[in-house]
Amino acid sequence: MVRFKNRYVLCEVVSEDPRCRQCIEDRAVGLAVREAIGRVHGDYGLACCSISFTVKYLNAYTGTVLLRCRKDFYRLLCSALPFVRQLESRAQRYPCSLNTLHVGGTIRTCQKFLIQYNRRQLLMLLQNCTNEEERRCVQKSLLSCSLTEEQSQSGDEEDDDGIETD
Repeated sequence: MVRFKNRYVLCEVVSEDPRCRQCIEDRAVGLAVREAIGRVHGDYGLACCSISFTVKYLNAYTGTVLLRCRKDFYRLLCSALPFVRQLESRAQRYPCSLNTLHVGGTIRTCQKFLIQYNRRQLLMLLQNCTNEEERRCVQKSLLSCSLTEEQSQSGDEEDDDGIETD
């Protein structure tokens, strides 16, 4: 049996209105991305990317989206993402854009990158704090950013440096 290799594209939804992020759904993101691929690359690009394209994860509060596509066609997907200009959900259109943060071979590498990215964002927030209470809240959030290591069968920790060889 043949294993199909995939790429995972980690994106963030950038919007001027923070309320619009709470209203988006994974179906709306998938349709908007497919529409952008069709506009940019035509029927060929749409057919290539639609083979195993799915929205694997959507966090509406943080605006984080994880998209999966075949390894051979992830460049078509990435080149079409800047052309997503609006998301339609519940019969309303929300103007926004998708910012590509990371492209990885596994969901785990995307998770690791997202933790580091959030940690950097929290450090920037820490520098902009105005009073001591805000500073303590941000420091608490910063210390809680971690990915728990899974224990293997033998009890040893798994050593993964995130390097993909395909």
